[in-house]
Amino acid sequence: MTAAQQALASLKTDGVHLSLPELIRYQQLTRLLNQKPMSPPRAMMSGGYLSRQKGRGMEFDEARHYLPGDDIRAIDWRVTARTGKTHTKIYREERERPVFILCDLTASMQFGSQLLLKSVQAAHIAALLSWAAAARGDKVGALIFNDDMHRECKPLSRQRAVLSMCHELIRVQSSPAANHNSGAFTDACMRLRRLAKPGSLVYLISDFESLQQSAEQPLSHIARHCDVQAIRVDDPMDFSLPDVAIAQQVSVTDGFTDQSWLLGDKSLNKRYSQWRDSVSVNIEKTFKSKLVKYSRISAGLPLDQQMEALGGRR
Repeated sequence: MTAAQQALASLKTDGVHLSLPELIRYQQLTRLLNQKPMSPPRAMMSGGYLSRQKGRGMEFDEARHYLPGDDIRAIDWRVTARTGKTHTKIYREERERPVFILCDLTASMQFGSQLLLKSVQAAHIAALLSWAAAARGDKVGALIFNDDMHRECKPLSRQRAVLSMCHELIRVQSSPAANHNSGAFTDACMRLRRLAKPGSLVYLISDFESLQQSAEQPLSHIARHCDVQAIRVDDPMDFSLPDVAIAQQVSVTDGFTDQSWLLGDKSLNKRYSQWRDSVSVNIEKTFKSKLVKYSRISAGLPLDQQMEALGGRR
């Protein structure tokens, strides 16, 4: 058994199709993931996350001088006795933070040159993040789409929400698109703007090959009101062509257009790498300009080995 076959067996996948066991597997790996918010949540709801807004809650923040109008029940008598001046306790309020996942399963994601299709790795990431959120008691929602269809999963709590999302991931992945829709990602972002409530933690999982200028306005709106993290799923061939000892002509297609490339041609390799580097730079610049956290996950390696890119503890 080759190393790739062993890796696929451990992941319970064939690398192309999705199944429930391979997505449920990530329930056991949530301990490796840190999902603390990068910034104070903005949602006006109760829950398990601390905000900078001061008020009565479960977490003590500070003691300050008593001011007219303060609740006398919050007076800190120990500090008052020690200083001779009346002090009151201030608490950080606990807030709930819904988690919303946008998962791209369009045509460009149906590619993989080594271990997994990018779409399969994207589904694994979505499953891991969802199980981690459910373990913390967060509500989990999702928008899963390909070129022809989209499926919305309303934010729900506990395992039921994650299992519902996993079934939708399998359904969309197993329904190949008949047509290429270059605006699918933009359409999904516009839907996401409506679905993601202020204060949500939003994950964008895609290769962002269809990231167009028209998507920037809804992305900017979402980033202003939510904590957004963009996770780019890439493949080794997204950056360079295979290194071959003998030049050979190969046919390539995106499913709609056919081309012929000469592998082993140094000039072609250089132009390809420069083109792909420019694509990567532009994608990263777009998210940086919107203050969106950006990270990359390769479809050529098991997700278990790339936890640090998702804020893992390893």
